Amino acid sequence: MVKKVLYTLFLLSICVLLFGQADTIKLVKYSPDFKFYDGIYLNFQQVKNNKPIPKSRIITKVDIYSLDFFNKVLMKKKVSFYDNFGIKQEYSVDDLWGYSRNGSLYINWGNTFNRIPFVGSISHFIANVTVYQDRPYNPYYSSYYYYNVVQPQQTTKEMRQFILDFETGKILNYNYETVLVILMKDTELYDEYNNLKKKKKKQLKFLYLRKYNEKYPLYIPVH
Repeated sequence: MVKKVLYTLFLLSICVLLFGQADTIKLVKYSPDFKFYDGIYLNFQQVKNNKPIPKSRIITKVDIYSLDFFNKVLMKKKVSFYDNFGIKQEYSVDDLWGYSRNGSLYINWGNTFNRIPFVGSISHFIANVTVYQDRPYNPYYSSYYYYNVVQPQQTTKEMRQFILDFETGKILNYNYETVLVILMKDTELYDEYNNLKKKKKKQLKFLYLRKYNEKYPLYIPVH
């Protein structure tokens, strides 16, 4: 009987703790002055919740107050940290969504961490990506040699623009076709943009992303 009462009290205390935490959470409209909590993100849901793994829980010899803390920690293949239950976890750096430093978001894209300078319901960032190209045909090789010997691919680095849909977490190419798809959620903006000539659509992509974000602002939880 005593055990049963103690177990019930334990469950009640957990519920009170959880509800107490929930009450302290509020949503804040994003603005350029907003600062995300610093830490690493295992996935996009942690970004949406503004709940990264803080630097204090990352297991490393790097000084937590070092200006290049994240650069040094993420140079290795894996990062170790303590989870919410104090259990040591290990995660591949390649699988991290990204991190937040000094309140700014950095996304893991193109095998590098790239800052997201324009944050909103639809965010925008630039990343260097590796582009793979087949080796061009060389007429000095015989057809047999060319088609029967494995031809190594050529790789180049290209700077490209992307957008992040903060509702779904999807990364999309930054072009006028994608902007059109996004604006389909708002008939007025869609019709206005769709009626532009193709050249104008390309020139005004960013303007219409701003218009969309102003009409549908991003709200971030703070704890």
